[in-house]
Amino acid sequence: MRTSLYLLLFLFSTLNLSAQKPLEYRISFPNAVHHEANVELLIPDVPAGPLTFRMSRSSPGRYATHEFGKNVYAVKAFNEQGSELPVIQVEGDVYRVDKHNGTVRISYTVFGNWVDGTYLAIDEIHAHLNMPAAFMWFPLLSGRPIQIKFNDLNKYGWKVATQLKPTELEDTFTAPDLNYFMDSPVELSDHHLISWTDKNTNNTEQLIRVSSHSVDNKEVVFGYAKMVERMVKESKAVFGELPRFDHGTYTFLQDVSKDNAGDGMEHRNSTVISDTQNKIAGNEEDLLGTFSHEFFHAWNVERIRPKTLEPFNFSHVNVSSELWFAEGFTQYYGDLILKRAGFLSNKQYHGVLSGIINGVLNNPGSADFSASQMSRRAVFVDAGVSVDRNNYANTFTSYYTYGAFIALGLDLRLRSEFKLTLDDFMQAVWKKHGKTEIPYSIPDLQNVLAALTNTGFAEDFFSRYVLGTEKNDYVKLLTHAGLELRKAEPGKASIGSLRLYVNPADGKSRVVSSTIKGTAAYEAGIDMGDYILKIGDDALNGNLDDILKKYKPGERIPVTFEHKGKVKTGTLNLRESNLLELLENEKANSEQIRFKNDWLSSKIK
Repeated sequence: MRTSLYLLLFLFSTLNLSAQKPLEYRISFPNAVHHEANVELLIPDVPAGPLTFRMSRSSPGRYATHEFGKNVYAVKAFNEQGSELPVIQVEGDVYRVDKHNGTVRISYTVFGNWVDGTYLAIDEIHAHLNMPAAFMWFPLLSGRPIQIKFNDLNKYGWKVATQLKPTELEDTFTAPDLNYFMDSPVELSDHHLISWTDKNTNNTEQLIRVSSHSVDNKEVVFGYAKMVERMVKESKAVFGELPRFDHGTYTFLQDVSKDNAGDGMEHRNSTVISDTQNKIAGNEEDLLGTFSHEFFHAWNVERIRPKTLEPFNFSHVNVSSELWFAEGFTQYYGDLILKRAGFLSNKQYHGVLSGIINGVLNNPGSADFSASQMSRRAVFVDAGVSVDRNNYANTFTSYYTYGAFIALGLDLRLRSEFKLTLDDFMQAVWKKHGKTEIPYSIPDLQNVLAALTNTGFAEDFFSRYVLGTEKNDYVKLLTHAGLELRKAEPGKASIGSLRLYVNPADGKSRVVSSTIKGTAAYEAGIDMGDYILKIGDDALNGNLDDILKKYKPGERIPVTFEHKGKVKTGTLNLRESNLLELLENEKANSEQIRFKNDWLSSKIK
């Protein structure tokens, strides 16, 4: 009897949840020319007690907080009969209605004038909607389905591009819950839409779409979409299959304008890409890098997902130690895929790899902090905003670069020591944590590597290079591919990488960048904001390189500089430039050539 009663209660609860009415959102654009939208929210079946609603402070794909609430105003609430209800502003972005009759309608105005992967932009040309920047939500009702209607589309000649599921109602779409809704950007514009069908390994077909809002004609967009299609196939070859996209569709939402803020932001079944070029035509290969990186996220971060990003916190921020893998390995593959697809020359790809290597080996932050520690710094640096100065030049290495550096080392070591590849590792992680959508931790990644190689190698690699600050021997590793990593400027004296501003009024050279720990300038006591007056006997008038040509590494020369109005002297202990470059070894043997071709050639079958 007790079992039957529990069953009845469970069935009743299930039916009650399934019968819940969706939250209804409507957005209109009566003042688009001045970047405003009007939003209305209809909330039926509101539970008894106060109703709290708010703007987000975090956005999917971002790892730092953002104050979306600053652009919301004229917040009002009404009951079912249309009578206005008192709204209490609890915090800057949190509101509350204390008394209601079970149905509440909220209205507000939101301003947006920033096109990127995080914020909101509205004008008469388009509405670029990243949902956390546009829409309020209800913490107690986050499991409710959501229905949204986009008004004024005919007025502006706009169409809808989104991963949200369309309904039979005009210009109306749905999401199963708040998480999916917030993860579903929307582009309302007169865009071109190109699509093609991809057949997966199990013979199921899915639709891949490129939506491009730009000044280009459809023929240009079609040609560009063919390039994207090749990139998609090369990405698919890494894992052996595409993810199973919701509703069988994946959409690239591209906006191209010189007024944009360049960005890319991954989502479960789509990605936002805002390009800063004035058009696609003539810039196709430059634009592909963001597409390649963001599409790789369809596997790595959207489905191969760190435990630390679950559940996603829209009111604050998730701290993650795994971004070196989620973002860094994606960074490595974003460029590798373009190389395999034929969109990067050997010289271009060598430049990419040398940039990664220089970005870590010549960065003091990576000498003191591990990749996992750098990942946790994302809460401050991922488009985070602050007004005070920081010491990132000496304490921070991008987890994108750091992770790509580790990925390169692991790829070359798997190939040279185990006759395996990083593709094999990514496929193993995909099968263990991606297809199953079981979130991972750093020990989980180590266990996958151990199963692929051996426990000793995996423990050593993670302890030294991921959790520690040791670095692989990239000179030796790259030799396997017939590549030479060497000093780019041997014998050149350097005081460190400095940005100088020469005042045209008096010719004084002001240091406008942080000085880097371990360089001659840093050790001489020169700091940001100082004026370098003389090096040796020569006055500095922006001619730093010309002066340094007179000297050799190892020489010690006097320097005169002005610090906060006081003239000081110091000594520059000149060092050799530590900039590295990667070159092809023209005498590479057949084994080295085979190694490189196997690494960098197309994997499309």
